[in-house]
Amino acid sequence: MTDSPSARARNTLGRPFSLGGLTLRNRVVMAPMTRQFSPGGVPGPDVAEYYARRAAAEVGLIVTEGTYVDHPSAGTSDRVPRFHGEDALAGWEKVADAVHRAGGAVMPQLWHVGMVRAAGAPPFPDAPRTGPSGIPLEGTETGRAMTRADIDDVVAAFAAGAAAAEARGFDGVEIHGAHGYLVDQFLWSHTNRRTDAYGGDPASRVRFAAEIVAACREAVSPHFPISFRTSQWKAGHYQARLAETPDELEAVLTPLAEAGVDVFHCSTRRYWLPEFEGSDLNLAGWAKKLTGRPTITVGSVGLDNEFFAAFQGADGGVTDIEALLERLERDEFDLVAVGRSLLGDPEWAAKVLSGRFGDLRPFDAAGLAVLH
Repeated sequence: MTDSPSARARNTLGRPFSLGGLTLRNRVVMAPMTRQFSPGGVPGPDVAEYYARRAAAEVGLIVTEGTYVDHPSAGTSDRVPRFHGEDALAGWEKVADAVHRAGGAVMPQLWHVGMVRAAGAPPFPDAPRTGPSGIPLEGTETGRAMTRADIDDVVAAFAAGAAAAEARGFDGVEIHGAHGYLVDQFLWSHTNRRTDAYGGDPASRVRFAAEIVAACREAVSPHFPISFRTSQWKAGHYQARLAETPDELEAVLTPLAEAGVDVFHCSTRRYWLPEFEGSDLNLAGWAKKLTGRPTITVGSVGLDNEFFAAFQGADGGVTDIEALLERLERDEFDLVAVGRSLLGDPEWAAKVLSGRFGDLRPFDAAGLAVLH
């Protein structure tokens, strides 16, 4: 490669990309990061400004922080935004407008925490902790196993959120199916001990997620992009794996692709690590190879330590992205999501795309927002 570092970054990350009926101006995605800056679940002008600032600095696609779907057990904080109710949706419409005026595209991430919910927590203190089998990720405080009526209600809530996203002017929608939250709890054998059609082998454990995807696809226009965020790791279970082999991963992802997923957003601790022995492909690389769908890679992009170190108060120094560009050049994945680097430096994308690497600001752990 003879291009200068600045030209290489511009020519690789700066390429447009089509996703359903959406054309992104470049390959840079802002990763969803929970902030708890929406009192009463309503995003205000400061939230619109926060996202618009990064769009104005050339982020191609913003995936918002996780937003609760319309189900009483979906959340565990009254400061996390919700994606239902006229007040919250009016706030989100202003967010979408602000991002569009700044030249970016934006998707809300729809979220149900499942058994991660704390008993008695807002926004609905009387709502039960629910999950596929009522089994927590860790600890002994059990919850209620979801009935078929519960499952139908949650599927409908995700579909309503997707329809609201399109109606309020968003450019797509993302389903949070990672990190040990509700959708992922169905996918993971540790938390899914059901003996009905929603538990057992991988094909049965993926049924709930596939029904959500299919319902969302039915609720929106054919070319409205649907993203699905997936991960092997879970909060507090960083070595957990849904799949030990490519065949097992294919059994999870193929039904989701067939149900209507347009892009897989593959969350890892460090994007540069191979997912399976015998191949250099990371999780996003394998997801693309197995499904043929576009993928987004994410995991400590632009930083010299993984994001779990930030939970311990460690700062993240700036590091180069040569290995990232090499992988993108060979089409291992299609888009690159950036988290902490964009928290620490809202102009990260603009600086990288213009080759101003020396101007990048390091991540300060004091400003950490919990990653989701």
